[in-house]
Amino acid sequence: MPAYNEGSNIYDNLVETVLTLDSTGISYEIILVDDGSEDQTANFVRKAIEKYPQITLLSYEQNGGKGKAIMAGFNRARGTLVAFLDADLELHPKQLIGLLSAMKENDADIVIGSKRHPESKISYPLKRRVLSKCYNIIIRALFNLQLTDTQPGIKVFKHEVLKKEFSKVVVKRYAFDLEVLVSASNDGYKIIEAPIELIFNRTNGSRINISDVIHMFVDTLGVFTRLRITHYYG
Repeated sequence: MPAYNEGSNIYDNLVETVLTLDSTGISYEIILVDDGSEDQTANFVRKAIEKYPQITLLSYEQNGGKGKAIMAGFNRARGTLVAFLDADLELHPKQLIGLLSAMKENDADIVIGSKRHPESKISYPLKRRVLSKCYNIIIRALFNLQLTDTQPGIKVFKHEVLKKEFSKVVVKRYAFDLEVLVSASNDGYKIIEAPIELIFNRTNGSRINISDVIHMFVDTLGVFTRLRITHYYG
């Protein structure tokens, strides 16, 4: 779980995640990576750890982006399966069960929660809908990646897949998810999509701004260059 400036919300979100996973009976660990937060996120995580020792906190001072946070967490992960879950819980952890079932039923290596799956239930701002749709069009045009969505913050991977793909990942921030999936697809891993329920719950609006869009585009072109021109992922 990568987290940045989640404040007191992170305590309740971690408790919710623990209770949800406990109810499934599966063996798990939660690795919360504080990605250089400038508020009290880490302190609230430590408070949660006092009650739930299955939570581990990794923290560093300088914000490095979602990719850096996830890769740092992966280096501590011990499970045969590794899930990504955004700390704001716009995507509730109960949905991991559906992704795990889809992985088993389809003998998949990677399962992505997709906003565009026909069974998904989505409620989020028009601005994000438009940006997401436009980005998906670009992805299909550049990479011929047979996925309807690459960005949602809930995914499940086999551990050995991430171990191989993370050794090749260059992007640490804006197009991190895309690069992992492009590289994994290039290596022949089976990627499937599963339905999700997404509820936009930020009271201060979306964190996406024009600068983020520009950086995302630049990083995406970098992935394209490494795939089609330099053949880096091969």
